[in-house]
Amino acid sequence: MRIKLTFPSYQVEAELFDTPTARAMLTELPIRCNVNKWGKEIYFGVNSRIALEEGAKPEVEPGDLAYWPNMPAFCIFYGPTPMSKSDRPVAASPVNVFGRLLETDPGNLDRVFDGENVVIEATG
Repeated sequence: MRIKLTFPSYQVEAELFDTPTARAMLTELPIRCNVNKWGKEIYFGVNSRIALEEGAKPEVEPGDLAYWPNMPAFCIFYGPTPMSKSDRPVAASPVNVFGRLLETDPGNLDRVFDGENVVIEATG
């Protein structure tokens, strides 16, 4: 399963894993909303209420897509966050990783600014 994330200055595709969280996120598509940034994490609220899956954890990798149940939110990690102690992203609390950017340099998401609009659509 693949999705396309389109920002005003940047576009990237991602693959979704075969997980309950990924399937729930697909039901939300298309998504059109304004984004928030927290360090090198982009996030925005979603309607789905999903339990933490086995293996949920706060430590993720650059390029990971994750679901954070506390908001709930769709999160795109691409570098250190305020919780990080290294170059690896760390969420505020455990998240379900449900996909990955198909981008060799997720740092390109630095082009996206807080409050910008994103459109997320399924591509096939």
